[in-house]
Order: sequence, then C-alpha cells, then structure tokens
Amino acid sequence: MMNLKYQMIIQWSEEDNLYLVALPDFPGQQWSTHGKTYEEAAINGKEVLELMIESYAESNEPLPEPTVVNEVAA
Repeated sequence: MMNLKYQMIIQWSEEDNLYLVALPDFPGQQWSTHGKTYEEAAINGKEVLELMIESYAESNEPLPEPTVVNEVAA
C-alpha cells in the first residue's frame, strides 16, 4: 500500500453530469479522472494517483511536495 498524502479534489460537474477528480499537487493537471458516483470518482482518483507516483519513480523524477495540513481546527 502506497503512502498517499496528496490532495484529491472531487467536484460535481453539471455540464458533464459526472464527478470530476483533480490532483492539484501534480503540476499541469486540471482534471485527472471522473466517476458517475462519488465513490467511483474516489476509486478512480486513487488509481490515477498511484499510477502517477509509479510513473514519476520509473522516470526518476522527484515527486512534488504534497500539500499537508499541520494544524487541527478547534
């Protein structure tokens, strides 16, 4: 299991009638994948994220720094 600390934004698109998935920590990405349901979009987003991490590793590119929240809201 990969340690996935990257943001995944899932947003409904009225135009596409789908949930769109963005991975904003990876440059050059707007929408990476989609799903008919929120759950399908999350599964597809996780799969794309894992594939992107593998692709970076195979090409010896450093991974982008993940956006991490360090404070817990009270």
